[in-house]
Amino acid sequence: MSYGYIAKLDPSVTREHVRYSNRYGIAIAADIYHAKDLDTAQKYPALIVGAPYGGVKEQGPCVYANELAQRGFVVLTFDQVFMGESGGEPRNVSSPELFVESFNAAVDYLGVKVPYVDRNKIGAIGICGSGGFALSAAQCDTRIKAVATTSLYNITDIRGMMNPTKEQLDQMKDALGEQRWKDFEAGQPEYIPSFPETPYPDVDALPKTDAITNEWNRFYAVPRGFHPNARGNFTTTSQMAMMNWFALDYVKEISPRPILLVAGDRAHSRSFSEKVYEMAAEPKELYIVPDAEHIDLYDQTDKIPFDKLEDFFKKALV
Repeated sequence: MSYGYIAKLDPSVTREHVRYSNRYGIAIAADIYHAKDLDTAQKYPALIVGAPYGGVKEQGPCVYANELAQRGFVVLTFDQVFMGESGGEPRNVSSPELFVESFNAAVDYLGVKVPYVDRNKIGAIGICGSGGFALSAAQCDTRIKAVATTSLYNITDIRGMMNPTKEQLDQMKDALGEQRWKDFEAGQPEYIPSFPETPYPDVDALPKTDAITNEWNRFYAVPRGFHPNARGNFTTTSQMAMMNWFALDYVKEISPRPILLVAGDRAHSRSFSEKVYEMAAEPKELYIVPDAEHIDLYDQTDKIPFDKLEDFFKKALV
């Protein structure tokens, strides 16, 4: 069975596949969405939508782009380097610097290669782990005029997520160091996917796990969100880079450009949005979606607050 985009493209929207390189010369695979009746002789605001950590453009980003293109935005979605159809070897490596760079490279492409985009009206949306990387990109790239996150995860906040003791941190570092020797000897890094090669038929068939793992499986491991390019997890030693690099040290410097943080009221990740809200400077807003868990904001169009996102960006990108 072939698995493509998880959402059907609206008949009023066009999608074009493009490729370009980041500043390291790594090819990035992306899609550009816009309304079919858009006058390409004019210029329009653009949004960059990043996928959840380990996800690809055919999943949550296509849901957002399909809707926001109908609301007057040009939308670019992309696969992270080492992921999906983008370049980079070895596969499934996670790099906070390069994942941030992917947002910067998208701004480069939109501002130079897409003539119907107003390069002074570019915003970014980060879903889940891309939320932290989108904010980090905006810290130093003032071409990103506004940032919204949905179901934010700051993947680089390992100490905040795990609250490890010094002894536990040392044990983690020792294990990662040992794994690097094993990887070097093997000639390739260890990669252990989280999700199956083919999806379970439905949620009732999922294995019994803890609540958070079950939530991931209810999106990624069943037809709802499954994609063969998004098997979950990254190479084991990618964790070393995440432990050594905090993405949001300078989040206050995004001001006076606005930030919108969207989280579900029942999301296990809600505290990330609340923490960033406290860290950021004005203008900022924390918007809580009622009766929503973390993965609801990936694809549930009745819960993703598109009216709120549209209003935020149309006011910010003026």
